Amino acid sequence: MVGQWRISLLRKHIPELQSEPVRIWFHITGELLTALALAVSGTTLLTGSHRGPVLFLLSIGMLNTLIVSPGCLARRRQWGWVLMFGALFILSIASVILLLRHWPACLSLNPGSHQ
Repeated sequence: MVGQWRISLLRKHIPELQSEPVRIWFHITGELLTALALAVSGTTLLTGSHRGPVLFLLSIGMLNTLIVSPGCLARRRQWGWVLMFGALFILSIASVILLLRHWPACLSLNPGSHQ
């Protein structure tokens, strides 16, 4: 997400900066916060923190961008980005399914309850 926005900003491929600057900056900020939340939750999962699964589900819930952004990109016929978002959507669903296989132990807030 960070890379996509960086490339788009550097290449000046964001016409909304001129036509809808407030809306697009809110959108960009939301996506950057989502990327940060995903990175933090991924790190907590990899380190085995008992808070990892809960943080992951919260951060994955922030991924409404996987539904909204491809529509804007498809309108501009940027099919490579649309495919990337589709792949991320599939990976996100698979990640949630894998996490839920360990339910409820993984989602317990009691640190000693998961394996």
